[in-house]
Amino acid sequence: MAVRRVMSVLTVSDLDSAVDAYARTTGMEVVMNHGWIAILASPEHPAAQIGLITKDRTGPSNMDASIEVENVDAAYTAAEQAGMEIIYELHDEDWGVRRFFFRDRDGNVINVLAHL
Repeated sequence: MAVRRVMSVLTVSDLDSAVDAYARTTGMEVVMNHGWIAILASPEHPAAQIGLITKDRTGPSNMDASIEVENVDAAYTAAEQAGMEIIYELHDEDWGVRRFFFRDRDGNVINVLAHL
C-alpha cells in the first residue's frame, strides 16, 4: 500500500489566530484552508506539513493525524483486518476526498484518505 503523505493534526480553538501564529513562527505557508481545518507546508520542503483543526466538519471527532494513501479502500480493508476500531466509515466528502477514521488501541484517531 503506497502512502503519499503523513501529517500531524492539532486541535485549536481559533483557526485564524493559530494559522497566523504557526506561519509566523515556522515560515510555513497555508496550502489549504476550509475555515475549520487548515494545512500549512514548508515552502522549501512541501511534504513537511501540519494540520490545524477546530472541529471536523463531518467526522465524529477530530483526528490526531492524517495519512494520505494511494488506495483508501484497500487501507480500509487492512484497518478492519488489523482489528482497528472504525469510527467513521468510508465516505466521499464534498471537498474532494474519500476517507475513513480509525481509533487505535491507545485512543489515537487517524484520518485515512485519498483524493478523488
